[in-house]
Amino acid sequence: MHIHYFQHVPFEGLSCIADWAAKGNHTVTHTRWYENTDTTALANADWLIIMGGPMGVYEQDQYAWMPGEIALIQAAVQQGKKVLGICLGSQLLAAALGANVYPHTQTELGWYPLDLSFQDQATPLQAVFPQHFNTFHFHGDTFDVPAGATRFAASAATSHQAFIYGDRVIGLQFHMELTPASLQDMLQFGATTIPAGGPFIQSEEKIHQHEHLLTQNNNIMYRLLDYMAAL
Repeated sequence: MHIHYFQHVPFEGLSCIADWAAKGNHTVTHTRWYENTDTTALANADWLIIMGGPMGVYEQDQYAWMPGEIALIQAAVQQGKKVLGICLGSQLLAAALGANVYPHTQTELGWYPLDLSFQDQATPLQAVFPQHFNTFHFHGDTFDVPAGATRFAASAATSHQAFIYGDRVIGLQFHMELTPASLQDMLQFGATTIPAGGPFIQSEEKIHQHEHLLTQNNNIMYRLLDYMAAL
């Protein structure tokens, strides 16, 4: 399988997804928007994965590449490719599907529980996700659920945490892909975007105290990747 991914900042790469792809001998190509805008490899890809970043979808005047990226995501969906968006990636995916993306009333940073429900298009995902689990969040924006999509996850701070559109397009606001190294990079290089305080902002010390949860999250991510690969 050929996987192409969009990366927006150096410190938010594939993380454990790269390990999964390597074990499966999948071809992996990328567009790193902060370096270049070469997307030629996407045309032959079976799967588009859209990673995170600190920018907002509504900041397109500051990021000249973003409207083109959204158009490419929209085309990938229309072409029937598998599409997985993570954090900013889920917001860009929502925008490509015609939904609004905007600043949230809360910044959610740290390990917080999700509640999942599996109805309509999300019914098959009950074999992938548990109904409840703690995962890592690092976002200050949120999105409306795109028309025709099914929301299937929520947290106390953010009611729209995940959606599925059709059977092969999934957006996740949270981070199950992180490894100890990429978590540290995110905390180190994303620190300037963290507000001074809030009810859903954990200290770096508390975040590291829950680092053992990365293993469970990676295992759920591997199940999701296996599921999407088999579609």
